[in-house]
Amino acid sequence: MPPYPRILLKVSGETLGGDAGSGFDRDAIQMIATEIRDVCAAGIELAVVVGAGNFVRGIESDTLGIERATVDYMGMTATILNALALQSAVEGQGYPTRVLSVIQVDQVVEPYIRRRAQRHMEKGRVVILAGGTGNPYCTTDTAAALRSIELDCRAILKATKVDGIYTEDPMKNPNALKYDHITYRQAIRENLRIMDSTAFTMCEEHHVPIVVYSIKQPGNTILAATGKPIGTTVDSHESGA
Repeated sequence: MPPYPRILLKVSGETLGGDAGSGFDRDAIQMIATEIRDVCAAGIELAVVVGAGNFVRGIESDTLGIERATVDYMGMTATILNALALQSAVEGQGYPTRVLSVIQVDQVVEPYIRRRAQRHMEKGRVVILAGGTGNPYCTTDTAAALRSIELDCRAILKATKVDGIYTEDPMKNPNALKYDHITYRQAIRENLRIMDSTAFTMCEEHHVPIVVYSIKQPGNTILAATGKPIGTTVDSHESGA
């Protein structure tokens, strides 16, 4: 039996945008769908939270003259576009999906209801969660932490463009050191920014481990989902880095 019978996969919007990190990249979306297929084939129940950085990353409310709450709602709405694109790709791999959103667009997605999402996963459907938390000033990392707890997921897999958590941004400093393991408290204390402090705190309180790994290498997601040593694991165990 897999160590994590039910997991939540957090996929950033930039990942869906491929190397450019914006808009949609067909190859990137198809690759993520293949990773999801492999996890489902292993008998693991799966929920996916999608971000919107391929559409709204870097938008500054002051520059545009739009208040911050409105910009955040723009981002939450954009996650629905990403969820629909991913849904189509996953179903093209032969696996049923449901898109649930707290931002309601009744013609194309279901409203997010916790017990409904759980039943979909129990029936083998991939649940793609859009709309963030439904509240401004909250990141999709916080949404991932919240939904993982609500849906009784045993771990969060955070798919990124780098192969784990580093002491510094490895894109800026090639001498940055990678952690194989780190605690929630250390991640917050060192301000490592792979997830926000609210998400780390929620996962710590509810004992949800986080595995941060690179989605750019095919096959990494199933390795992370089956507990293989990959990327960086974040939990409460004081076992060194």
